[in-house]
Amino acid sequence: MIVLEKRPQPSKAWSYATPLVAVLATMVFGGILFAILGKNPIEAIGTIFWEPLFGEFAFYYRPQLLVKGAPLVLIAIGLSLGFRAGIWNIGAEGQYIMGAIFGAGAGLAFYPLEAFYVFPIMVIAGALGGWLWASIPAFLKVRFGTNEILVSLMLVYVAEQMLASVSLGLLKNPEGFGFPGSRNLQSYESAHNAELIAGSGMHWGVVTALIAVIFAYVLLNRHMLGFHIRLTGEAPRAAKFAGVNPARLILFCLGLSGALAGLAGMFEVSGPSGVVSIDFNVGYGFTAIIVAFLGRLHPVGILLAGGLMALTYIGGEIAQSQLGLPAAAIQVFQGMLLFFLLAFDLLTNYRIRAAHSEVAL
Repeated sequence: MIVLEKRPQPSKAWSYATPLVAVLATMVFGGILFAILGKNPIEAIGTIFWEPLFGEFAFYYRPQLLVKGAPLVLIAIGLSLGFRAGIWNIGAEGQYIMGAIFGAGAGLAFYPLEAFYVFPIMVIAGALGGWLWASIPAFLKVRFGTNEILVSLMLVYVAEQMLASVSLGLLKNPEGFGFPGSRNLQSYESAHNAELIAGSGMHWGVVTALIAVIFAYVLLNRHMLGFHIRLTGEAPRAAKFAGVNPARLILFCLGLSGALAGLAGMFEVSGPSGVVSIDFNVGYGFTAIIVAFLGRLHPVGILLAGGLMALTYIGGEIAQSQLGLPAAAIQVFQGMLLFFLLAFDLLTNYRIRAAHSEVAL
């Protein structure tokens, strides 16, 4: 009989090894999934992880790693701060959507004015939109003790309905021949989040994601607030004795994560996406949860995990077009990563041992 035995203290070795083991397990079982679908598993895995970096058209795909990875890193950094404190924001997708709506709305309000201050106003509006949406579960938790997981998650569906509403109404392009969706912000120079270096994939969203990584690292390791966040997550009772104000921490963590998610939405709608449309959101807010845990809630780890997840996005699209893999299979493959991460993470606090049981007759 096999039993789990709690370790005297968490294993540092397993803590570092878990992400690597989870990635390897995902490759193995993902390969089995692809084989069941009638595809060559070696070819499929190679297409996902090799083609974007070293394939024939890697010169095109490499910049896309920055485009896909930046929103994931930006959102995951905000989520990780809350997760470290035991504050669970699961609704970043909704905050991402609201940031895009607020940011695009602010930019289109100035159309067709050409002025340098339009884009900075959009940045502020995008952060504000995400912050306001995250403040709803924060306020309800502080005031009424509601569960922030359920409230933030349910608000995603409200945000999706608002996205559909503005695409068909408030932000609908008056020159769009009746089709839903806003004007294309890529055609509005003052509101366009263009590449800073042509062909590099580097835009202001990427720069902001890198700044967020540095900010989070400094906050967690060099600031008293970061100490309070870590202490609250590791020892809530000790945090109370240390004078940590839980209400302020909840408002800060949820508000900041919402603001970063809102910024991700704004940078996406003003850059790679270009328009507010019914199908604007592609699940970055939910995928960022995987990125946060795959990066062990550490800023540098999240940066690397964001790059890995972006690789599966781009490689998955290549596999769909070249090998005919269904999109659902790629989504399952990405979901496996979180499943195995959580499964192997159990070994950080528990060890497996064989127990001999005696059966009395």
